[in-house]
Amino acid sequence: MKKRKMFTGMLSLTLATGLVGCNATPNNKSGQNEQPKTTDTPVQNLNATGFPITKEPISLKIFAGKSAATAPNWNEVMLWKEYAKMTDIQVSFEMVPFEIVAEKRNLVLTSNQLPDAFHTAQFPSTDLLKYGGQGVFIKLNDLIDKHAPNFKKLLEKYPEIKRAVTMTDGNIYSFPTSVDPDFTTAITNNKMWLNKEWLDKLKLPEPKTTDEFYQYLKAVKTTDLNGNGKLDEVPFGSAGITPIVQYLRGSWGLGNRGAAHNLVDVDTKTNNIRFIPTDPRYKELLQFIHKLYQEGLIDKDIFTIKSTEFVSKGSQGLYGAIITTNPQTVMNQNSYIGGLAYTGPHGDHLFSLTRPRVSYPGSFVITNQNKHPEATVRWIDHFYGEEGIKMFLMGFKDVTYKELPDGSVDYVDEIKNNPKGLTLEQALIQYLTWPGGRYPSLVMQKFFKGAESLPSATAATDKVKADILKEVWPVFNYTPEENTRIQVLDKDLNTYVTEMEAKFIFGDLPFSEWDKFIDNFKKLGLDEYMKLYNSAYQRNLKS
Repeated sequence: MKKRKMFTGMLSLTLATGLVGCNATPNNKSGQNEQPKTTDTPVQNLNATGFPITKEPISLKIFAGKSAATAPNWNEVMLWKEYAKMTDIQVSFEMVPFEIVAEKRNLVLTSNQLPDAFHTAQFPSTDLLKYGGQGVFIKLNDLIDKHAPNFKKLLEKYPEIKRAVTMTDGNIYSFPTSVDPDFTTAITNNKMWLNKEWLDKLKLPEPKTTDEFYQYLKAVKTTDLNGNGKLDEVPFGSAGITPIVQYLRGSWGLGNRGAAHNLVDVDTKTNNIRFIPTDPRYKELLQFIHKLYQEGLIDKDIFTIKSTEFVSKGSQGLYGAIITTNPQTVMNQNSYIGGLAYTGPHGDHLFSLTRPRVSYPGSFVITNQNKHPEATVRWIDHFYGEEGIKMFLMGFKDVTYKELPDGSVDYVDEIKNNPKGLTLEQALIQYLTWPGGRYPSLVMQKFFKGAESLPSATAATDKVKADILKEVWPVFNYTPEENTRIQVLDKDLNTYVTEMEAKFIFGDLPFSEWDKFIDNFKKLGLDEYMKLYNSAYQRNLKS
């Protein structure tokens, strides 16, 4: 476990060495509920419709969360260069890797250097209500009504999107990542993938149960399937241990209300909400994953591996099974097929990674330091309308995409079949920034040509279609009174569960210590947490 501890220390050091360099102006400490400081003529400088957005050029500084799959510097990407010309709004992006985005955004929020906006920063609803209530994030209700016709139309058309972004104080403080309700493969985007060539070489049927999955991984470990004379095959890999825990928990009947709720679901026997880690089946789940890890069937580096390292290993064709969006686009691997929702020891087989229509309610927020909130709202609203969505996802005609005779669009050959052997996402990153997801826009199947739109993804989704959850909880919103406590309790409980989960799986902590693990939840405020959670759940039922 030394590697994992070393990584934690390095992360803390990284976070301590610097903050995002943005507008050097006071944050909310200087005044609660402070609204944006505007110039005398921001609205006069605004064009009500069309492009450019402003009559005279303006500049914005934006904090941007960066996936390992996207370009390292958005300031050099064609999309944002061209959009600056269209809008007369020059944006300077400060890039922050997803791995540390939560810590870094929190440091920025407590500093005196707020950006004009946060893009793809993944703010949870609790933060939206907290910083919105303090006036750090501005209220968007009137601005959306006056300056965001595309997003306003979505709120009217899809009540679930409106519920997700409207806080319990009645205000909207963010633009979300939302999915077209008809785009089924997008709500099951992270799937289990198996190396079909290796299955065939091993003469094994596709696993249907957790035991058969275990047998497949064992066979991968002991067979030179890539023919290089070494047993360097890695039976299973993912970007961290969490994906396999969340994927397999459906095989124990856990996580039955979807991916947006890590710790709580419904006990089907009582129909009451349930704290998953205290259920006996959760222990069985971790014991199974511990067995996989101890027998070398899970990548030995899974506790410290970064997304870039995971993709690099996958691109070498070293994995027998992986959890990702699609190996074709992410790793340029075409030998994988989608796996099933495996049947567990009690007969359960749920696709517990089913996502709600709004997975990230806080994908774009505007801070109180922004002197041009009306223009900024118009700037982001473009990506919720059909033309803006097409530009964001497909790019530019005859450069990144071509129009087909039937009126549909597709990427040009240089991107689809890159002559340098790049994956689709690798070929795209000089032009677009959607790879990695979590961006403020509506994901439309009509224009999305990434991992979830490929025939392999459709086939993989069809395999789990019967196990996709029928009832998927959205992200819950809390009242201002509840919010402060739920933030503290949720952080403490999630941190504890994550740390202990790793210790049990790695073997640092024997399962004979399980009762002590359970007892500590009371000390961490579990009873209060569940009471607050139940209040939000009951509100959700009535909405």
